Amino acid sequence: MKKYNFNAGPCVLPKPAIESAIEAIRNFDNTGIGILEISHRTPGWERIMAETEQLWRDLLNIPEEYAVLFLGGGASTQFFYVPANLLGKKAAYLQTGVWAKKAIKEAKFYGEVEVVASSEDKNYTYIPKGYTIPTDADYFHITTNNTIYGTEIHEDINSPVPLVADMSSDIMSRPVDVSKYALIYGGAQKNVGPAGVAFVIVRKDLLGKMDRKLQTMVDYRTHIGETPKDNSMFNTPPVFSIFVMHETLKWVKELGGLDAMHKINLQKANLLYDEIDRNRMFVGTAVKEDRSIMNVCFVMAEAYKDKEADFMNFAKERGMVGIKGHRSVGGFRASIYNACPLESVEALVACMQEFEQLNA
Repeated sequence: MKKYNFNAGPCVLPKPAIESAIEAIRNFDNTGIGILEISHRTPGWERIMAETEQLWRDLLNIPEEYAVLFLGGGASTQFFYVPANLLGKKAAYLQTGVWAKKAIKEAKFYGEVEVVASSEDKNYTYIPKGYTIPTDADYFHITTNNTIYGTEIHEDINSPVPLVADMSSDIMSRPVDVSKYALIYGGAQKNVGPAGVAFVIVRKDLLGKMDRKLQTMVDYRTHIGETPKDNSMFNTPPVFSIFVMHETLKWVKELGGLDAMHKINLQKANLLYDEIDRNRMFVGTAVKEDRSIMNVCFVMAEAYKDKEADFMNFAKERGMVGIKGHRSVGGFRASIYNACPLESVEALVACMQEFEQLNA
């Protein structure tokens, strides 16, 4: 039976990236040594590091004054890296879900944190509007996409203070004006590669201004080399994860870049949301204007609550994988990241339609 992968992360990867990774495990760069065994100081690997950074710069039009880093520890480690490097007296945070709440908790170790707005009152089903960003804050932190709740900030915010964004689950899904941000970070495993590496895009002139002493590895400046091949090489980088990221971003570029990727993502999301809104058995959980194009969350309509387990089994029998909703929301969640093909969304929609015909 064909499987359709809707897991929230680690995510579905492009087939060309998987095939390249398989070959690299056997023989990397015609060295006769596999990527899992290769020294990160070989010329071939230094080339991959430089090319991976350049792919990020090309796809997102990242200005020269920004460093691009690939670090271990995932996005959760960045929850304390960010305030360690940037928080002097006060930081402002927008609380739009569990991960934003966790980031707020870590920032409080370093100084005052002002939560400017929160959507916790309605279980994070919307993005707060009309809030005021305090001009005395060292930075304003947002989480652009909320995997658990299926909400997303769809535009680049204008902020009077340096803007920091956790873009773990929607990076590379649409064009982004990097110049509006002081720092962008995230884990790779939602959209740009496998688990094991985090990306950081940081404006270099913001670093080194804190009075506090930082541990060597926590200081972003430690990981900025004199040349692109030296970046993120202070210690052994997550070699395999970065290699798959390299191949994934090559695939995005070959598709036509982020404008083309965004059109594909909108097509997939609109197809699935249209079916949720049409189908009498299902209801979307997020406010329509804030619906994520990466994570589509929905539940059974009130009249069909008793059919939830039946639909889950029905979908599994037709090859749907990873559609169980997070326990905070319940119901179902289809994560339709960049590499999730349109075919998978079409199969899920057909499954929903068939279930309606048999049960409604």
